[in-house]
Amino acid sequence: MDKYEVSLTGAQWRKSTKSGNNGGCVEFAQVGAFVAIRDSRNPEREPLIFDANEWDCFLDGAGKGEFPVPTA
Repeated sequence: MDKYEVSLTGAQWRKSTKSGNNGGCVEFAQVGAFVAIRDSRNPEREPLIFDANEWDCFLDGAGKGEFPVPTA
């Protein structure tokens, strides 16, 4: 199965421990060998789905500060 065939039916979404009280939360769910992430304010929107290698690369880049905070 590839990430485009993942069913999120029954996924158990959890909020990031880094989420604040301002409603801007990221939620994630482990779905088999994949990780899905979504915006908790818009749960009906399609989430991003990562395979194991993509998730590891994302976490590595985030830890190194490769994703700067956008400015308005």
